[in-house]
Amino acid sequence: MGVNFSGVGADWLQAVNTLPSLLELHLSSCELESLPLSLPFVNFTSLSVLDLSGDQFNSSIPQWLFNLTSLRKLDLGGNALQGTIPYDFVNLRNIEDLDLGGNQINGQLPSFFGFFGKLKTLDLSMNNFSGSIDSFLVDLNLKWNSWEGVITEAHLMNLTRLEGFAITTDKNQSLIFNVTYDWVPPFKLKDLDLESCLIGSKFPIWLQVQTELTYVILSNVGISGAIPEDWFSKISSQLTHLDLSKNQISGKFPQHLVFPNVSYFDISHNRFKGPIPLCFKNVAQLYLESNLFSSSIPSNIGDLMPNLQELDLSKNHIFGTIPLSIPKIEMLEILSLGKNQLSGELPHHWNDSKFLMAVDIANNNLSGKIPNSMCFLNSLEVLVLSNNNLYGEIPSSLRNCSLWSIDLGGNYLSGNLPSWIGSHVLMLCLRSNLFSGIIPRQWCNLPSLHILDLAQNNLYGGIPDCLDNLTALIYGYNNSYFGVQEYQEETILVTKGQELLYGRILEFVSSIDLSGNHLTGEIPNELSRLIKLGTVNLSINHLTGNIPQSIGNLRWLESLYLSKNSLSGPIPKSLSYLTFLAHLNLSFNNLVGKIPYGNQLQTLNDASIYKGNPSLCGSPLPTKCPGDETFDGPTITSGSVDDKQDGDDYERLWFYVSIGLGFVVGFWSVCCTLLVKKSWRHWYFQFCDDIKDRISLIIALKVVHLKRKFGLEKN
Repeated sequence: MGVNFSGVGADWLQAVNTLPSLLELHLSSCELESLPLSLPFVNFTSLSVLDLSGDQFNSSIPQWLFNLTSLRKLDLGGNALQGTIPYDFVNLRNIEDLDLGGNQINGQLPSFFGFFGKLKTLDLSMNNFSGSIDSFLVDLNLKWNSWEGVITEAHLMNLTRLEGFAITTDKNQSLIFNVTYDWVPPFKLKDLDLESCLIGSKFPIWLQVQTELTYVILSNVGISGAIPEDWFSKISSQLTHLDLSKNQISGKFPQHLVFPNVSYFDISHNRFKGPIPLCFKNVAQLYLESNLFSSSIPSNIGDLMPNLQELDLSKNHIFGTIPLSIPKIEMLEILSLGKNQLSGELPHHWNDSKFLMAVDIANNNLSGKIPNSMCFLNSLEVLVLSNNNLYGEIPSSLRNCSLWSIDLGGNYLSGNLPSWIGSHVLMLCLRSNLFSGIIPRQWCNLPSLHILDLAQNNLYGGIPDCLDNLTALIYGYNNSYFGVQEYQEETILVTKGQELLYGRILEFVSSIDLSGNHLTGEIPNELSRLIKLGTVNLSINHLTGNIPQSIGNLRWLESLYLSKNSLSGPIPKSLSYLTFLAHLNLSFNNLVGKIPYGNQLQTLNDASIYKGNPSLCGSPLPTKCPGDETFDGPTITSGSVDDKQDGDDYERLWFYVSIGLGFVVGFWSVCCTLLVKKSWRHWYFQFCDDIKDRISLIIALKVVHLKRKFGLEKN
């Protein structure tokens, strides 16, 4: 008899009392945080299957479990179990399937698991296990722990029944397979996952003889050179999942082989060359990025792989045009062809791509206009067409898309900025184009926007004074969703004084770049409310007025560029309050007065930050402010932070005064004590006499030693 109480509350306890002997009991996702030590069903000696997964225990493994000696299957995965695996587990010698994955269990893999003669499946994944490994099973899952050390033939020689082997470590290649190259293991695997372990540079024999594999992950395992073609040919017919990514595998992928059952194929981040492998009739996810493939994309790619959902050919040497059949792949969700040598125009018919969520064809040689047919891509969330030769206006039909990220920078696009940008957008990059007109006030109603890059265009007018409606830059934003989860977007932003490529951390970047335009008017005070900003670049415009006094409110600001404008007035004192500020440029304006000193500004003592402002004075400029001429000292004219000295005479004066006061206080503290305290005075002078006698004795002995050494002592 089996009973399922999954998802119910703790009132199942009363119901269990009324049941006869149980064989199976499923209590997954119940409210079991405070189970009593003695449960009604602990006497059910016939219970063989117990499912307690996802019940969020908040302590060690419950002691009462070890009374259920008939258990064959125990599922404790996805809880908050802590501590080590207790020795009491030896009571469960009939166990065949044990799941402890997804907990916080630590320590080493217990050696007493060797007594479990019936154990076939062991899942210890996603815990904090460490130390060495030694076992015997049919299915062993040790993924995502802290394994380290060396695995030898001795650890593997008894695993004669092993069919599934999964072991990964959260420490990069800290677990090493040190077996002889020609060692042949006693097992025949069907599933193999060795992600981030180190198995050696050559593809070892113990892997070559695994010819029954259907599921293979050998990602980041240190393989270099070519993989024997006969290994591919032996597993090609039954293989369903292959991941050889993040190695240094070279050579050509065999074109004549057919993989009829492969749905997932990833050989990215290697050194494969030659034509693109397209021998996967049923593949859904195909990742070939970051290799040396050099060929055109076949015009009938849509017919060759009609089930494609994700296609990534980026960062290769692929040339030619984009086949018209690609937008006709009905199930396609992600298309990434960036950083290749593609030319021609974008396909004009996207009507059949009903599920397409991300299109990245950046850094190619594409020309022509953005097709109006992209309006049919209602699911499109990420559009990256930057650094091509596209021209014309942004088609208004894109308003029908639910775009989260738009990157069209580095083209020849023109016209006014589109006011219809949807409220979902997180990142909007239109830099280095030919856009003109004003910045639409409608963009102030983009609550999720945290990256706005309009640099190097022909924009004019003022900066909108409604920027404080960009709530993501005030309160932060929910970074649990940034574009398409399966797609890792990359873009180049000017931050920290240079162009930087952002990928994984793009969701944590907050930036406004309006530089290199013809913007006029004052910097709106509302900008100072965007306290989550990390970069502000307004340089190379025609801005006037003062720098907002409240600029110091931007407490997370790392980079501030206001150079080459017509800003006037003093530099706000609050600028020195920005404790994260690392890059500052206020040069070539009309700023006046003394440069603020102290706090973070004290580390930014490069005179080039302030040059081109003839009415500025004070350190680090050579121009002294009125009243500072009394104290002469070195000043800074140019150069880096490391080879400059502090030129502020006022601070130097107080430094010298503090030294003098310290000496006087210290000297008279000792002298006055000796004058007042007679016993201390006697002790002090006695101590001085002792020291004098010791020194005299040492000198006398040294003289005698030298005389003897040189034969000068008289007999």
